[in-house]
Amino acid sequence: MRDLVFVAFLCALFAAGLRRPFVFVLTYVYIDIVSPQRLTYILLNSVPISLIAAGLSVAAWMVVDDKRDTRIAPRQLLMLALLFYCLWTTKTADFPVDAQYKWEWVWKALAFAIFLPLTLRTRLRIESLLLFMVLSAASIIIVGGIKTLGSGGGYGELNLMVSNNAGLYEGSTISTVAIAIIPLILWFSRFGTVFAPDWRVRTFCFALVFSCLLIPVGTSTRTGLLCIGLLGLLMLRDVKRRLTYLALAGAAGMLALPFLPSAFTQRMETIGTYQADASASTRLAVWAWTLDYVQQNPFGGGFNAFLQNRIRYEKVAVVGEGGNRTVERSLEVDKARAYHSAYFEMLGEQGWPGLFLWLAINLGGLFRMEVLRRRYAKADAGETWVVPLAAALQNGHIVYLFGANFIAIAFQPFVFMLIGAQIGLDTYLARKRAEAAWRPLQRRKAGTIAA
Repeated sequence: MRDLVFVAFLCALFAAGLRRPFVFVLTYVYIDIVSPQRLTYILLNSVPISLIAAGLSVAAWMVVDDKRDTRIAPRQLLMLALLFYCLWTTKTADFPVDAQYKWEWVWKALAFAIFLPLTLRTRLRIESLLLFMVLSAASIIIVGGIKTLGSGGGYGELNLMVSNNAGLYEGSTISTVAIAIIPLILWFSRFGTVFAPDWRVRTFCFALVFSCLLIPVGTSTRTGLLCIGLLGLLMLRDVKRRLTYLALAGAAGMLALPFLPSAFTQRMETIGTYQADASASTRLAVWAWTLDYVQQNPFGGGFNAFLQNRIRYEKVAVVGEGGNRTVERSLEVDKARAYHSAYFEMLGEQGWPGLFLWLAINLGGLFRMEVLRRRYAKADAGETWVVPLAAALQNGHIVYLFGANFIAIAFQPFVFMLIGAQIGLDTYLARKRAEAAWRPLQRRKAGTIAA
């Protein structure tokens, strides 16, 4: 039954795409985020629906779409350079087979992010893209929120529709994305046009924000808790009554504390005692190994180069109670530990050139959104939506970059779609400014004398 439901839904999207070709782009967004082939049993597992949607998107753009005044942004060129650089490091990887497996989905994420801004010629398309991104992630987040309310969740225990710890179904990744999209959800509650922001839309948006906040609780991920704190600080810039905002945020936190499950609070207590937690200790050891590795291999070792690491780390544990408490130290040995950081992922796999390209793409997005925030700070009545959207995209991106310190999501497709939306908004507004600045030459009035 689940297979038939997804097949019917995808067929409806493809049928709609025959009338509105941009729907093919939205179909690809849904497929790439939700990965329905992981949720089904027979039909979609054997059909390359992602490749079909991407091919139809490109074909529809080339044949049907308006390509006048198409602009190529510098960040698209940087992503193209990163794409070819990753191809080269894959060919020379330390583990060619494992590198090829990761390359098969990384190149799709980069290529689609390069192509996506070319299709975002109107505000409606930009908003539709962001709406599909939010709702696609929401299909996972709402399930997680309901299960958290029902069971309290737990680290590694919250099943987000599938027992698959990859992509957005991984606890720390979905926690980071859930917090990162909160600014976009709040933007839709005020400025959305696809669904007018009446009381029903606002109610859904606020309920979805609550569900997003539940995801770090249900997954018991420290990364999600830290992202919530960062987002709270970022939103201080845009609120009018900051003291009231801080008071309400503090009160909400105090009221929520008694209702948090013990599994979550115990997990959060390990933030200050990282040496007692094997996960945190191994991350530090792997990061140290990566820095040593790139000294001998400045161009990286290709995808999944971490498979060759051999690490030793010290684990500290406090045993006993009261006056009988003692500290026990033990030396642990491990191998082939993942990077658990997007920055060290890029450094170890793509070396210094790849890391600098990746940073330029991401930091360039933050810079361009800041430019838009300042340029449209005193916008006309019809452009009041621009600054809040630029702020939402910027804040969400900052949350991602912060969460990326602790999880290897350097090539997460959702984030590259967010970057594509940033570029699309930037180039769309540039076209609008160019149109507003252009004034055709007018005929001189009869009887005037040329100077």
